[in-house]
Amino acid sequence: MKYKLLVLDVDGTLLNEAKEITKRTLSALLKVQQMGVRIVLASGRPTYGLMPLAKALELGNYGGFILSYNGCQIIRAENGEVLFERRINPEMLPYLEKKARKNGFAIFTYHDDTIITNDSDNRHIRNEALLNNLKIIKEEEFSTSVDFAPCKCMLVSDDEEALIGLENHWKKRLDGALDAFRSEPYFLEVVPSSIDKANSLGALLEQLGVKREEIIAIGDGVCDVTMIQLAGLGIAMGHAPDSVKACADFVTLSNQEDGVAVAVEKAILAEVRAAEVPLDELNARARHALMGNLGIQYTYAAEDRVEATMPVDHRTRQPFGILHGGATLALAETVAGMGSMILCRPDEMVVGMQVSGSHISSAHEGDTVRAVGTVVHKGRSSHVWNVDVFTSTNKLVSSIRVTNSIMKKR
Repeated sequence: MKYKLLVLDVDGTLLNEAKEITKRTLSALLKVQQMGVRIVLASGRPTYGLMPLAKALELGNYGGFILSYNGCQIIRAENGEVLFERRINPEMLPYLEKKARKNGFAIFTYHDDTIITNDSDNRHIRNEALLNNLKIIKEEEFSTSVDFAPCKCMLVSDDEEALIGLENHWKKRLDGALDAFRSEPYFLEVVPSSIDKANSLGALLEQLGVKREEIIAIGDGVCDVTMIQLAGLGIAMGHAPDSVKACADFVTLSNQEDGVAVAVEKAILAEVRAAEVPLDELNARARHALMGNLGIQYTYAAEDRVEATMPVDHRTRQPFGILHGGATLALAETVAGMGSMILCRPDEMVVGMQVSGSHISSAHEGDTVRAVGTVVHKGRSSHVWNVDVFTSTNKLVSSIRVTNSIMKKR
């Protein structure tokens, strides 16, 4: 595969205006992960607020990552391991609180599944808590109550000019200690110095041994510019400001028009060839799915033929020691499903429609069976596969027909 990482901004990029991942985008992102490309969610949101999206995209099953707080933290989605982290020195909190009070701003920070703030009634803070499924804890003495080093602090006001004034002041006053920038007209964010999505992403690339040329980054905002410029292929959303589009290699459609799916289909899925399917990676990342639970391993994949093996053991045998017919059908569907995924176009998705099999002879515990799938019909709306299952001595166990429906993504 030409690309190894796909880095996605979340709000305004991955999510539409209803804060949803559309079916077409979800299908495209699951498919690229199955083809061996790992996903990084890169967002200003707290880690806790990104967890449901990581789960929906199955990042934990495919070796994905969460880059949260605009780069203050990177975790491995599979187990929550912290790979990179930068935090604000707690000694700076009284100064930040003093400036907030002087200007009449609210202030808050994140801690696990909570927001700690001096103004629990502020509508922007309440919306932030709702967006990330966080509880609000009100503390009148903010800096005294925060007894930990936060990843970032947020100052909040509807007076945009006042926020801009403090932002400009802090760019000089805090130079080298903290960075301050507005992520929304009403939010002024304070983060550790030199933290942004690109710098943190660079640390991740170094750990993974991935080159800049091997990543795609997609975003829509000013905070995404550095990572768009870092990536081998930087993509701006169709609704992004012109200043962001000018920094990108190309511009996709908006988040209301499945812009991420369109970009992924063109940049990754359209380039995939059968010989490029990374079977080792695919097998490793499917260990939590049904095929992993049954011990199924792909051994060959081409446009008209797919092969896989499955052990006859405690997972796949009947109580009296021979291969279970249901496990055999699951093996056949796994093989045929992969074959149809290779054959279909980037704007199409595969849905299993029918499977029927004839069980001819038995396979005994301790053996490993081999499934050989060959396509017998390649229509515009359906594929039909014949899957023969053999023992290790080439005795035919089952002959199975699988029909897959080929549907346009919506």
